[in-house]
Amino acid sequence: MGKLIVLEGTDGSGKSTQFRLLTARLKQEQRDFRELVFPQYSEPSSALIRMYLDGEFGTHPSDVNAYAASVFFAVDRYASFKKVWGDYYRQGGLIVSDRYTTSNAVHQTSKEPEASRPAFLEWLYDLEYNRMGLPRPDLVLYLDVPTDFTQALMRRREEETHTQADIHEQDAAYLATCREIGRAAAKFYGWTVIDCVKNGRMRTIEDIHEEIYRHVAACLED
Repeated sequence: MGKLIVLEGTDGSGKSTQFRLLTARLKQEQRDFRELVFPQYSEPSSALIRMYLDGEFGTHPSDVNAYAASVFFAVDRYASFKKVWGDYYRQGGLIVSDRYTTSNAVHQTSKEPEASRPAFLEWLYDLEYNRMGLPRPDLVLYLDVPTDFTQALMRRREEETHTQADIHEQDAAYLATCREIGRAAAKFYGWTVIDCVKNGRMRTIEDIHEEIYRHVAACLED
C-alpha cells in the first residue's frame, strides 16, 4: 500500500494555502504523488453535500444530524477512491489530501451531546475505514487557529474572492465548537497539531509551512 497524508483544520485555518505550498514543494522535489481536495464539488458524488451546505436541508448545520451529514461526505470520498486514486494508492503511491474523513470528525462531532461524542468518533472511523474500505491516513496535520482569528481570515477571503460563506462558515458559535472538537479529535485519533497562533499573533505562512514540511518529510522517510 501507499501513503496518505492529510491536511485538516477548521474553516478559515489556511488549509488551502498550506496545501498549495506543500504540493508545490513536493513537485519541486520531483516526487511522484497525487493530490486530492475534498469535497469534490464538481463531481456528481457531491450532490448531497452541495445541497446540505447551501442550506436546502435547513439553514443551520444542526438541521442535519451528524450521522446523516457524515454519510454525504463519506460517499463522495468513496467515489473518488474507486474512480480516481485507489489503484495508484494500492500500488504504493503517495496521496496528499486537503481534508478527508478527518473533516467529519471536526465538523459533525459537535452536533452530538458531549457524552456521546466518543461513540460517534468510533462509528465514524469504523464507517469509512472498516465498512467502506477507505485507507487510513499515515499522517494527519491539524491546523489549529482560535475562532476569532478564523473569522477575520474568512471575512477577508470573502472580500477578496467575492464569495458567500456556507452555513458552517456563517455560524460563529458552530465554528468555536468545531475548534474545541477539532483539538479533542486530534487527541482521540493521534493527529499532529500545528499551532498557527503563538503569543497572540498568527505565525507567518512560511513558518507554518516549514513545520508542516518537517512532519511530512519524516513521514516519507519511514
